Amino acid sequence: MKVCIIGCGAIGSLFGAHLARLSDVEVWAYDPNTAHVDAINKYGLRLTGLADFVAPVHARTNAQEIPKCDFGIIAAKTLHTRAAIEATAHIFTNGAVCSVQNGVGNEEIIAEYVPRVILGTTFPAGHITAPGVANQDTGGKTWIGPFGPKPASMAEVNQLAEAMNRSGMICLPMEDARGALWTKLIFNSASNAMGALTRLPHGIACEQVWPVMFALAQEGIAVSKALGITLDGDPVALLEYGKKVAYRHKPSMLQDVLAERATEVDALNGGIAKIGKEVGVPTPLNDAMAVMIKGLEFSWTLKD
Repeated sequence: MKVCIIGCGAIGSLFGAHLARLSDVEVWAYDPNTAHVDAINKYGLRLTGLADFVAPVHARTNAQEIPKCDFGIIAAKTLHTRAAIEATAHIFTNGAVCSVQNGVGNEEIIAEYVPRVILGTTFPAGHITAPGVANQDTGGKTWIGPFGPKPASMAEVNQLAEAMNRSGMICLPMEDARGALWTKLIFNSASNAMGALTRLPHGIACEQVWPVMFALAQEGIAVSKALGITLDGDPVALLEYGKKVAYRHKPSMLQDVLAERATEVDALNGGIAKIGKEVGVPTPLNDAMAVMIKGLEFSWTLKD
């Protein structure tokens, strides 16, 4: 099996390194970060933290150098989804691409470029600590299933999940993974937004601004109900559980804010707000989060 990781940042590195430990899986990676790619090719892809090993990954900054693959796992930031799949679509002329990205709207973009799509969501988290090195901060499950409008087969979903499980990750193949995706989306809309605005790690944010986090989650739950989606879990309980296991974890949008990078708010709070308008569910707090975080991003362009 050949697998290509599209966007080999923290999450992509977790999937790529684990799968590369399998003798029957050849892992390629596409990423524009030259220093990161060079380090992976020279020393292997190293995981630290909850996982601690080095695995062989064939990394490239030029997608034209990557052979045809059976599967793609796209972990690029949501604002880079289109550019990433445009660059790599030729790799999957007869393959299936699985999104493990945050938020909503990614699969729709991917489906414009490849023949079959797998909808996915994942809870493991981490951060890049040096070129070629990713720290796994937290563990958790991954859920994958066919993307309805342009689905991969369940046989393909099961094949990819089986490889992930053998690699040391926990992956649940499902006929309908939307409930899992929305559970994570609602969790993220509260944790990431408040982390970005307060600069507080997840657990400390839960202590300091819990009423707002709770209210954000309730708006997302209302939208999911209007869509007829049965959530895979309770987002509020997950926020509380995260306080225990990820007390000092900096959510990805907080990491972006600290680095003054564009965030994924459009696919998280903005995504919930957009769909809320479509289904007639008010989402004033998610609307406010999207506007304020966009304002924060704009502030970085101002000069004293």
